[in-house]
Amino acid sequence: MKIIGIGETIVDIIFKNNQPISAKSGGSTFNTLISLGRLNVPCFFISEIGNDRLGENVKQCLTENNISTDYIYQFSAGKSPVALAFLDEKNNADYIFHKDYPKQRLNITFPTVNLNDILIFGSYFSVNPALRNRVLELLHNAKNNDAIIYYDPNYRKAHLSELSNLKASIEENFVFADIIRGSDEDFLNIYEESDIDAVYANISRFCTNFICTKAEKGVFLYTKNFTKTYSTPTIKTISTVGAGDSFNAGILYGLKKLNISKQELPDLPEEKWDKLIEYAILFATDVCQSYENYISEKLVNELK
Repeated sequence: MKIIGIGETIVDIIFKNNQPISAKSGGSTFNTLISLGRLNVPCFFISEIGNDRLGENVKQCLTENNISTDYIYQFSAGKSPVALAFLDEKNNADYIFHKDYPKQRLNITFPTVNLNDILIFGSYFSVNPALRNRVLELLHNAKNNDAIIYYDPNYRKAHLSELSNLKASIEENFVFADIIRGSDEDFLNIYEESDIDAVYANISRFCTNFICTKAEKGVFLYTKNFTKTYSTPTIKTISTVGAGDSFNAGILYGLKKLNISKQELPDLPEEKWDKLIEYAILFATDVCQSYENYISEKLVNELK
């Protein structure tokens, strides 16, 4: 079982009180895979970066964290993207993005997806019209080969003006997914709905395994057989930039560690879901206590 991720690679520059305090290679799927790579989980990342200093830093970060760079498209007609993350008084982030991509996108051959491999995808990257055909190509490949497909829509306010054009693609992604995980903010943006039961009424038309995270208010799990709420620990939050991404990493780590197959997922028993959510909360809690976007070496050593 290997994990394949596709998504944007971006350099996050974090601001507090309008002053830059940290710069890290990031991107939603990137962050998830770095945490897994630190645990020596076999991971392959499909992405694109500029042929510039930032791009080389990204590749170095991937290599240092045991992630294959065989499927990274490095372009010259443009620059590696940058995200400015401004932390508020609760250390939640608001973003400004600077991007300069070429016309030719993801001009690479994808890796082979096998039975019970895990594919993680999401964010604007997965519904971007410039990339949609290539994303669909990978999704069909994963579905046809009975891989586990994990989707995090990660749909932010910056793209609200495009929602009417992109909602069909978001819901098409729901159809492909075996597990959907998002924050309450994501679904407020997508469905203009804050009630999680009402959100699940929409989601369950496409996928019955649904996880919604609501920061300190807890984690809400919905399956076709049961629903459950999990509390989250009270901590001193330093940054939430990589919180959802590390939560995803915890779920994927648990899927691999428990050797859960695609066939099991529709009727996965409560005790196995408990373990998956336990890992996810552990990973997210660790990341929230630093300016890192991925789990700490301390947690890596504890898990090993």
